[in-house]
Amino acid sequence: MLRTALVVALLAPSVGTAAEPPAPDAKALEFFENKIRPVLVEHCYKCHSEEAAKDKKLKGGLKLDTKAGLLKGGDTGAAMVPGKLDAGTLLKSLKYEGEVQMPPKGKLPDAVVKDFEKWIADGAADPRTAVVVKPVGIDIEKGKQFWSFVAPKEPPVPNGAQSAIDAFVRAKLAEKGLKPVARADKRTLIRRAAYDLTGLPPSPEAVEAFLKDESPDAFAKVIDALLASPQYGEKWARHWLDVARYAEDQAHTFGVKPKTQAWRYRDWVIAALNADMSYDTFVKLQIAGDMMPDAPADPFTKLAGLGYLGLGAEYYKNTAAAQAIAEELDDRVDTLTRGFLGVTVSCARCHDHKFDPFPTKDYYAIAGIYMGTNMSDAPLAPPGQARAYADAQAALKKATDRLTKANNDLKPNAVGFFARGGAAFVAKTLTDTAAQIRKDMPPAPAVVHVVSGNGPGMKVYIRGNPATPGEAAPKGFLQVLPSAKQPGSDYTRLDLANAIASKDNPLTARVIVNRAWAWHFGRGLVNTPSNFGALGDRPTHPELLDWLAVNFMKNGWSLKWLHRQIMLSGTYQLESKPDADNDKIDAANVYLWRGQRKRLEIEDWRDSLLAVSGNLDTKSGGPTFDLRDANAKRRTVYAKVSRHELNGLLRLFDFPDANVTADKRVVTTVPQQQLFALNSEFMIGQAQAFAKRVEALGATDEERIAVAYRIAYGRAPEKAEVDLAVRFLKLPTKPDDKLTRWQQYAQVLLASNELMYVD
Repeated sequence: MLRTALVVALLAPSVGTAAEPPAPDAKALEFFENKIRPVLVEHCYKCHSEEAAKDKKLKGGLKLDTKAGLLKGGDTGAAMVPGKLDAGTLLKSLKYEGEVQMPPKGKLPDAVVKDFEKWIADGAADPRTAVVVKPVGIDIEKGKQFWSFVAPKEPPVPNGAQSAIDAFVRAKLAEKGLKPVARADKRTLIRRAAYDLTGLPPSPEAVEAFLKDESPDAFAKVIDALLASPQYGEKWARHWLDVARYAEDQAHTFGVKPKTQAWRYRDWVIAALNADMSYDTFVKLQIAGDMMPDAPADPFTKLAGLGYLGLGAEYYKNTAAAQAIAEELDDRVDTLTRGFLGVTVSCARCHDHKFDPFPTKDYYAIAGIYMGTNMSDAPLAPPGQARAYADAQAALKKATDRLTKANNDLKPNAVGFFARGGAAFVAKTLTDTAAQIRKDMPPAPAVVHVVSGNGPGMKVYIRGNPATPGEAAPKGFLQVLPSAKQPGSDYTRLDLANAIASKDNPLTARVIVNRAWAWHFGRGLVNTPSNFGALGDRPTHPELLDWLAVNFMKNGWSLKWLHRQIMLSGTYQLESKPDADNDKIDAANVYLWRGQRKRLEIEDWRDSLLAVSGNLDTKSGGPTFDLRDANAKRRTVYAKVSRHELNGLLRLFDFPDANVTADKRVVTTVPQQQLFALNSEFMIGQAQAFAKRVEALGATDEERIAVAYRIAYGRAPEKAEVDLAVRFLKLPTKPDDKLTRWQQYAQVLLASNELMYVD
């Protein structure tokens, strides 16, 4: 267990287990395929490729159709140096800042140029090793043989363990020459479980009750109690909201209607998880809840899940409308396929997928289902009430439009004297009418933001360009995956939902099981949770992944069943201490020989500070609050999330970009994080409240210190910690101190690593 050192915690930045080095290869290559290759193909290859050289049209000796050609450069030197934005001619040409300006017919949009800047700054990942040849098509049948496109089958469980999870993990440990460490102590386990399932520290009373419970199922009772608490849904909804790229506005707000009721989708996710809604139903309600014949009768349960795509990207369409619509469709296809299927179908927008069996036609088969659909508001009131409100709104608009005309007629010289008298009478009548309509108007029904309708299908956009349509792409599903319905003009969102949520789909159960595993252990059995394709990682424990997927479906697609399976395993309950021999073989703990120390995500840390200080408002649901309000005391899941201007606290502590689906969070350690812990108004307010709470619970400093440790860390302080604290508390305050000694000490406890990390 981590221990607190007063001086170090107060003066030094938080230091925890070093973050696992990022593995950007797959994402970087994906970025190249999505953002860079299509631009090169469309705007550059005509004059800068091997084909151009054969036709004697090569310009400047520069070939951009291979990685080698790009790095070599042309007659004027290197085109690009990975990692160096100020080197090479490519960026200067794209920015129209160099002697040569490319493409010559007009500067590319700023967003495209920024994509090239990012690509180069990140190392210019480029999978092209040879000259591009004419595509020969994708072998779908061969693609079906790839591991993730083969339906999972329940493997036999190895002998020698009570838990199937432990049996598979122990077999792999033996294969690698590793030995599991000891089981974690009970205080560590209840703290780990509480944070994993609720995002909050366990109460001192819960800790003591668990310590006293010697029954064999003591930990199972803890897990069941945590799963039954409303805080479970709040914690796990936040995981899913990352995948759903949940936000309440748009990155570009000009001309886009605000999503004032976005929070209803967040509340729907929380409610669904707390009710342990079967995951296949959870999926279908988010794709086609409005079309499901067996959907719940309650309008909120039936419709609010449609916010998964109903809160997606929208763009200003007065100019370049076709391109704006294409970008919106791309957001829907990408969020849908990454989120539910864990595959990068969006890479096939401009060309056949370079690595996975997704032809371009498959991308447009799905996009066509959404082409022309509406981003609209669905009322949650009974039809009669919603209709009455709409009629009243229409009548009010008619009256106010006529009133405006009448008032215009009253302007001097607008009409004659007698006509103005008539207009005045009309204006008075209309004013009274409008007032009466407002008085009698029924209350506005609550609404949810949804995608409604079914698209008519579309043609393939050659190289992703809406201006160059190609062959028709009948609406349908990915050819490499099973679908109960064949592609065609009558393929709907409901057909898509049924195909994705089918037990015959080899991806859906595997993907969510892997996500849940990653959210518990910090690393998935497949460490690329949203990419089960060729560029993604292979599973470290393929038999375990399939066993979990098959049994997850057998047990009603229940996430709570899955939590119990994971958390009751010996693997989950291992201590997090290192082992020198194991470290030599598997320092990253890929094969699960120990528990994983994790830093709290910003939501859990902020909520813990409020809980420990006694300030946490546990009210659930409802409209969002602004994190800039230092007096806001609700759980962070209820805070506003903006794509346009993400709150600084969220950004500082690694909250994901809400413009795109996020499969996991990076962990950074920067000085500004500790400066927040030392200087922020919010942190100081919690320290003052914590000190007040503790001072009321003990008669002496020693008693108060013990209480503080039980509340904050779930344990008793060690003698050295008590001695250090007592000496600190007896020091006289300085004239410029803004906090009392107890408040300073409370702030140290709140800012410590022990509160920020979980073993």
